[in-house]
Amino acid sequence: MAEEIHASAQDKPEEVKLPGADLFDWLQMVMGCILAAVLLFNCFARLTQVDGESMTNTLQDGEMMLVWSLGYHPKAGDIVVVNKKTATFLDDRAIVKRVIAVGGQTVEIDYDTGTVYVDGQPLEEDYIMEPMVRPESPYLQGTYWEVPEGSVFVMGDNRNTPSDSRDSRLGPVDTRYV
Repeated sequence: MAEEIHASAQDKPEEVKLPGADLFDWLQMVMGCILAAVLLFNCFARLTQVDGESMTNTLQDGEMMLVWSLGYHPKAGDIVVVNKKTATFLDDRAIVKRVIAVGGQTVEIDYDTGTVYVDGQPLEEDYIMEPMVRPESPYLQGTYWEVPEGSVFVMGDNRNTPSDSRDSRLGPVDTRYV
């Protein structure tokens, strides 16, 4: 009986592969991976390069970040990317900042002590690069903000290179642009 099984296995003809069949399988796999990457980076996440010194020491100029967007709701302390369409004075660039406060909160800055207050409580900010000084720009003279619902107040960790919500041309950012 063992001989019969062995004989029938030998009688079975070998599968003949067509020329290029392996290449076709390989191309299908590569195209599937490319399609998955396109869907991932268009619908759920994206790669963003840090441009500038405003987040130094946390993030360095030129670093790459993977930013997840599906189902994301910003909260205080998060690092976010603000869509370039909201900040036209920034040469049509996206900006990377830290969320300081969310809708319904107040932000107050005491430049004499370099302290940021959210709802009257001072923030513990061990991530900032250096003590904050009062900016000279006429767009950066505010010291008190009420963050509207559906918006966030963002600042860079390097507070002396401001292009953040302190600038009256940007102000609190609608969360749809985060």
